[in-house]
Amino acid sequence: MKLYSYFRSSAAYRVRIALGLKGLPFDYAPVHLVKKEQQAPGYRKLNPDALVPTLVDDAGHALTPSLAIIEWLEETRPEPLLLPRAPLERAWVRSLALQIACDIHPLNNLRVLRFLVKEMGLAEAQKLAWQRHWVESGFAALEQRLAGDPHTGAFCFGDAPTLADVTLVPQMYNARRLDIDLTRYPTLMRIDAQATRHPAFSAAAPEKQPDAS
Repeated sequence: MKLYSYFRSSAAYRVRIALGLKGLPFDYAPVHLVKKEQQAPGYRKLNPDALVPTLVDDAGHALTPSLAIIEWLEETRPEPLLLPRAPLERAWVRSLALQIACDIHPLNNLRVLRFLVKEMGLAEAQKLAWQRHWVESGFAALEQRLAGDPHTGAFCFGDAPTLADVTLVPQMYNARRLDIDLTRYPTLMRIDAQATRHPAFSAAAPEKQPDAS
């Protein structure tokens, strides 16, 4: 398998974690988003959205976006499980993951930020205020959900990593880059610390990728 990735991309970070948890080797193909390498015709043929990640399987099928890739991995390489077996529990874990991947992350996506600056004329301070607002409001809701739920254990659900942790850790990394005060979210901090000690999460960290700079 080949993963087209950018070291700081939250979405690519998720897939790197999932591949690590499943114990699956892959070739790393860097796509530098800041240099707009995602706009190259060859890459856009693989991924018309010009986003990362794209995972190309051994048969040459290009898969995207990140959550669809991870669901495919879960269906084709089910061990270890990233989703619980019981339907209600699966829905709970998915809801946590989707809250991060669909409600928080997209509002801080690079192409959104570029539009805010170039088309809407926001200054750097205004752009940062936008980013922090959506992360902080999303984290406040997520903290409330996880702190008050009996399923929460060492990880977001129980004592083993799930899809929820796979999405949480990259978003926590982004929050630190934005200098967000994470002490307001003690449950998220505790889970993040637990997860990042896991070898699969550690190996997937942005600073350990071949294109890190």
